[in-house]
Amino acid sequence: MNTKIWFGIGVMSGTSLDGVDIAYVKFTFKNKWRFEILKKQTVSYSEEWLNNIKNAFFYSKKKLENIDLEYGNLLADLINQFIIKNNIKNIDFIASHGHTIHHKPEKNYTLQIGNGNIIAKKTGIKTIYDFRSQDVAFGGQGAPLVPIGDELLFSDYKYCLNLGGFSNISFKKPRSKNQDARRVAYDICAVNTVLNHYSKKLGFDYDNNGDIAKSGEINIDLLNELNNLEYYKMPFPKSLGIEFVNEKIIPLIDSFELEIKDVLKTFVEHIAIQITNNLTDNDNLLITGGGTFNTFLIGRIKSLSKNKIAIPNEKIIDYKEALIFAFLGLLRLENKVNCLKSVTGASKDHSSGLIVLV
Repeated sequence: MNTKIWFGIGVMSGTSLDGVDIAYVKFTFKNKWRFEILKKQTVSYSEEWLNNIKNAFFYSKKKLENIDLEYGNLLADLINQFIIKNNIKNIDFIASHGHTIHHKPEKNYTLQIGNGNIIAKKTGIKTIYDFRSQDVAFGGQGAPLVPIGDELLFSDYKYCLNLGGFSNISFKKPRSKNQDARRVAYDICAVNTVLNHYSKKLGFDYDNNGDIAKSGEINIDLLNELNNLEYYKMPFPKSLGIEFVNEKIIPLIDSFELEIKDVLKTFVEHIAIQITNNLTDNDNLLITGGGTFNTFLIGRIKSLSKNKIAIPNEKIIDYKEALIFAFLGLLRLENKVNCLKSVTGASKDHSSGLIVLV
């Protein structure tokens, strides 16, 4: 079999709001998929864009339509600058996740801003975007979408855990009497959406290494209330959006009127407990995402679990999601499955994403 090669750019913005991740990736296929991240960059948001994205949750439909176009222009400009800066010549496609503003699959609605038509027009490159809407239309959660990448690119690991704005996990459930082996995945709990929110009250963008949390005390009453939130009792497939943080987590924490260091320590313990509750055996665990740099949190996960924990190089830690959205775009172009019904709860496996040709 001949080796097939593709070059793509993956673009991702997560709920942590730490910027736009851009990755230029080489994919090869000969019997199995392989990848190489050739170039990468994270572009921080301006204060104006941070405020725009944070407030977009409350925008009218008309204003959301405008910000979708404006954000598409921003992404196109960032991609063009990335291409010029790195002197990139060979690009088959761009795959852009955009930024999630609304995620309410129970109401058949999800919205990621960042208009793909504008990206394609301004870059002159075939673009794939809007990866979630079709899955929601098929009765799925529209999330998480990364597990197909875990399945095909990171199959050496039993568990793949991402610590970003939220923690999400992906793993293969073995065959049982009633079901074939299948990939399952779901959001576990909030992580950086909450930790960063409280760190900012002390004037920091984030809690470096978890040092502030480490200096605090656990409030057992708050910890128990957090661990008893209804979401954790729900079966998967399930997913979380910023609504969960704004409506459930922040009001609960604030009702205790604690010092920030105690909030952070309590919430780190909550994260570690929820994650280890979802590890059903002691097999190997790959951890990626910005939360991986919170050494206090990683230490608590290690203390509470018996898993063999693997932390990859920084390129994969920081750019795994941009890498996998590039991969989702490639699978869409090849008309191969990139959304798994066993993960999202959709009525069928399918190939999702809108393709804009140039």
